[in-house]
Amino acid sequence: MTDTAPAIATRVALIEDHPRLAGLIERGLASAGIAVDVFQTLESAWHGLSGQGYAVAIVDRGMPDGDGLDLVRRLRRADVRTPCLMLTSRDALRDRVDGLDAGADDYLPKPFALDELAARVRALMRRPTALRSVAPSFLGLSVEPESGSMLAGQERISLAPAELQLMLALLRAQGQTVRRSALENAAWGVGGAVTPNALDVAIHRLRKKLVAIEAAVGLVNVRQQGFALRAADASA
Repeated sequence: MTDTAPAIATRVALIEDHPRLAGLIERGLASAGIAVDVFQTLESAWHGLSGQGYAVAIVDRGMPDGDGLDLVRRLRRADVRTPCLMLTSRDALRDRVDGLDAGADDYLPKPFALDELAARVRALMRRPTALRSVAPSFLGLSVEPESGSMLAGQERISLAPAELQLMLALLRAQGQTVRRSALENAAWGVGGAVTPNALDVAIHRLRKKLVAIEAAVGLVNVRQQGFALRAADASA
């Protein structure tokens, strides 16, 4: 019998209604190997966070349909424990205390450096509640999110952004099967335009790259379930 890994959060939810700032944050985190889904209202974020696992939520307080703290309170009442980092132009001590009291995990006033935001997001992703390292390894295979590379021994090869997110999800599963839907969400996000064979094409490219760096693991197709990393000499 084949074990199936639980859905593993590899993406970050950004709740931000300012298109330019959202784009800057999305690109900045992507360059650090962190994939982002953007939500422009609190209501859409509520549906996304309550229905789809995210590693971290970055929440702007000043949203068109309310205060981001209200979303955090709603999530905590529903026992959604996704770590929340608040973004705000308010930097008074009272505002920070209110955020932490509402259930937020960190607080970053604007303006901020993207490097600092990425560092704080990584710190939240490493918390015990996330249960996974931001850069996991399995049987000698690992990734470097910052450089977008996959490594086996002294060999390395670059990964496209979607390939990087697929490998993070597969490595975190530690040999268990990851369902196709979970892999598609990890690579292209919720609501992303994904062609029917996009995942199969990406898996094919990853298999070739694993061979190119002489990795001790292979990517196997677990029939009607998904994909998993297994020792190269193990049967599928």
